[in-house]
Amino acid sequence: MRIYVDADGCPVVDLVLRLAGRFGVPVVLVCDTAHQFHRPGCQVITVSKGADSADFALVNRLCPGDLAVTQDYGLAAMCLARRALPLSQDGALYTQENIDGLLAVRHTAQKIRRSGGRLKGPSKRTPKQNEDFERTLTSLLKEMQEKEQINGEKED
Repeated sequence: MRIYVDADGCPVVDLVLRLAGRFGVPVVLVCDTAHQFHRPGCQVITVSKGADSADFALVNRLCPGDLAVTQDYGLAAMCLARRALPLSQDGALYTQENIDGLLAVRHTAQKIRRSGGRLKGPSKRTPKQNEDFERTLTSLLKEMQEKEQINGEKED
């Protein structure tokens, strides 16, 4: 299992690296040339700047069971199709049960903006959002670690 991070504008990169390091899980940061990263302890993939170039680079590398951290509902839907576990930077899991509704809201917001309407942007990030993300990611990593130990015991 690996953790892939849609790192363009992601506020939890350092938190992911810290938690993944604690659990010994490899991390891959994916960004375009507008957001280059250099962080020790992870692989960084930088792709050419372009519409969704980082998203496609990330999703094409996913394997079933990998985690993907993203705030992009479209990317989350593609991750689900690859049987990966997409996680928002606020700690919410994207699932087959909630992705259609999230995509519908995104589509409606796009229609409003295209017709000249304005929507309120996201609120300033709060410490609670970081706490929620950390709690969810820690729980997922513990769960994955336990599954790997159980599967390792079955193979013995």
